Amino acid sequence: MADGIIPPGLPEDPFHRRLHHVVPGGLTSETAQTSGMYRRAAISGATVGASRLWMGQTHVAPATSSANHHHGDSETAIYVVSGTPSFVFLDLEGDEPREVRVETRPGSYVFVPPFVPHREENPDPGTEAVVVIARSTQEAIVVNLPDLRWTTG
Repeated sequence: MADGIIPPGLPEDPFHRRLHHVVPGGLTSETAQTSGMYRRAAISGATVGASRLWMGQTHVAPATSSANHHHGDSETAIYVVSGTPSFVFLDLEGDEPREVRVETRPGSYVFVPPFVPHREENPDPGTEAVVVIARSTQEAIVVNLPDLRWTTG
């Protein structure tokens, strides 16, 4: 755009579109869900017209584990707001596959690569865990799985 030409796919005037402010009460539960957790969308195609990004909150109740799942070809970034959630995945390096727990606390960041099966756990018996999630697709892709292994067929 240095030469003043607007690239294909952008609106006629990409510099004068409005910003979107989503307040806490504006989050919606009309997004993909996994048992054991509660997702609320803030930024998505449906909420603000995003085309390449999804962002929202996930709440995991005390002493609860989510179902195993992955997020398709979407990269996922997680920021822990409150609680001490654990993120569990299957490490396939080495002789035998083993479950690995990533223990977190407020201020921690976690990156989940595309297609990696995982689950969230909240081991705290009295405190809800809340995280902010950003994904590289505007759709909240969630594929629920019976376990952390990939199966074919």
